[in-house]
Amino acid sequence: MKRIYLFFLSVSFLITGCDYLDMVPEDDIKTVETVFEQRKDAEKWLLGTYTATKDLATNVAKNVAYFGTDEVTTGEYIRNRGYRGFKISEGLQMSQEPYGNVWDNVGSSSGLLYYQILRNINIFIENIDAVYNMTDVEKRQWKAEAKALKAYVYFDLVRHYGPIVLVPKNLSVDIDMSELRQQRVHVDTCFNALVRLCDEAAKDLLLGNQKPFDRKPFFSKEATLALKARALLYAASPLFNGNEFYSDFLDKEGKPLFSTSYDHEKWHLAALAADEAVRVAVEAGHALCSGTISNHSEVLNHMEDIEKSVISDFDNQEFILEWKSVAGFSELLLPRLRPEDTEHFNSAVLGSLSPSLKMVEMYYTDKGLPIDMDKTWNYSSRYYMGMESDPDYTDIVLTNADVLQLHLRREPRFYACIAADRTKWQRGPKGQEINYNLTVEAYKGESFGSQYDIVSSTVAQNINGYWWKKFLESELTTKEYVVSANRTLPIIRLAELYLMQAEAWNEYLEKPDARVYSPLNKVRERAGIPDVVTAWKSYSNNPEKVDNRDGMRDIIQREINLEFALEGHRFWNLRRWKTAHIELNEKQYGWNVLGENAQAFYNDYNGPVIVWSKCKFTAPRDYLFPIKAEEVLMSSLVQNPGW
Repeated sequence: MKRIYLFFLSVSFLITGCDYLDMVPEDDIKTVETVFEQRKDAEKWLLGTYTATKDLATNVAKNVAYFGTDEVTTGEYIRNRGYRGFKISEGLQMSQEPYGNVWDNVGSSSGLLYYQILRNINIFIENIDAVYNMTDVEKRQWKAEAKALKAYVYFDLVRHYGPIVLVPKNLSVDIDMSELRQQRVHVDTCFNALVRLCDEAAKDLLLGNQKPFDRKPFFSKEATLALKARALLYAASPLFNGNEFYSDFLDKEGKPLFSTSYDHEKWHLAALAADEAVRVAVEAGHALCSGTISNHSEVLNHMEDIEKSVISDFDNQEFILEWKSVAGFSELLLPRLRPEDTEHFNSAVLGSLSPSLKMVEMYYTDKGLPIDMDKTWNYSSRYYMGMESDPDYTDIVLTNADVLQLHLRREPRFYACIAADRTKWQRGPKGQEINYNLTVEAYKGESFGSQYDIVSSTVAQNINGYWWKKFLESELTTKEYVVSANRTLPIIRLAELYLMQAEAWNEYLEKPDARVYSPLNKVRERAGIPDVVTAWKSYSNNPEKVDNRDGMRDIIQREINLEFALEGHRFWNLRRWKTAHIELNEKQYGWNVLGENAQAFYNDYNGPVIVWSKCKFTAPRDYLFPIKAEEVLMSSLVQNPGW
């Protein structure tokens, strides 16, 4: 009998901080046959495959989607700390040692990458039936969890690389070398394979509310159907559906790897899949986080709903798939306040990762419209000072004082996600004697402002005058901010399924109807803004925009960008929409953080200043990642165009 020797890794999984793969057999090896004798050892194997995948998804240093786009602004200090996404945003990707490489990394000590993970998933699927102390039902469920994870890995590979090498089963080490050199297959074949895996897995998976707590991170039925819907949405999108960029992208035999003809029916398949995913998710008890009524204004209530929508310890009804996050995100986001502010200063936080001014301006007005489309909002005066006197905005912005008009009368998502000068930031428990509701004072020398005379590459600084609040619990103080050991990042939220429905039906139908408006409005209602038709018909300077497919496409894409800001979605969406070369070559702007008063900070009210200019995206090259050059040479694979 052939013996395959495998080392067991010590891995901290997704539920608790314990080591699940800490089994080190005699001589540090076990054979596949002995691993799949007992339930506990087989479970550790499956845990290991999920853990390796989770580490690629939730580590903000490894997952380039978090920082590889134009949602964030930061200076040299953070960019030089190993966050690979920034290198991609600067056009520094390379084929010799690709940033964000997830293809394969044999022999490296930096962790498993996807083709190694696929090999281990296949081993599990092929051997789980041999375990003697498991029921057949449990074996089918675990095998389905493995198949769903395999579909996820395929999906992530496809959105990185386009056509991939499919691995339906592991190849024997005894076969001829020529057979080991498997080739990439047509991208439609890749999507079909992963959708088929989702269908197979969903038949044997439980709903999430039927799973015990220790299996919450594993794919449920609704999470698998959500993944299927997401994959079909990508397959229908311009990058993969009739893309002229890749008309000459051929395999070794001269066969095309992309279709250059557009298939409208792909949107129908995506829409039907999204409908099914929503139906099953609701059946499983998922719902948008909403219903807060404890605050003194509706805006504050919606802000709390929005804050809660992205925070979970495996207990958020909106999360359809969630994995434990890798530490470090909150330290980048939390403001580094003045040391003399003993109630709030925390030397461990950096406060150097800002929302870009592009994102600041992308959020809607209180009427649910872009700031340049709302006829009730003074767009031309946005860079001048104004004043808020409405008591409903108490504890949201500084009232009866000078505030930049750009920061006034914005939607609740703006105030929940972004800390802007002279807005309020709740930092700590409600009802305490100490007032933890801080005013964001961003001028040099103020509580949030720069403590330096120059913008330096050697210290942590905020370079544009804004801070992200997303993912940060307002009930925790900055000084004592400790993230729960079970804190997760959302991989799929219910809000995404609703916006999938809206997007897919809008692209399929000749004219938008309730199948487009209704799911979109569910997300807007939770965001605390009017329904889309009311907003555009009553308050916009272009009321016909909601009546046609092109107009609704713009509206839906903007809604997606806002709802999922900083969640790693925009990086991939700009690529699948084939708009990255338009969006990602723009300079980044902000305010003069060395200004000691309003006039200096706001550049004499002449508009924002350039704070970063090294943004670069080359089309069509950068739409797909390069496969590592050494891997291409060793395996005789076709490299992606432009690399």
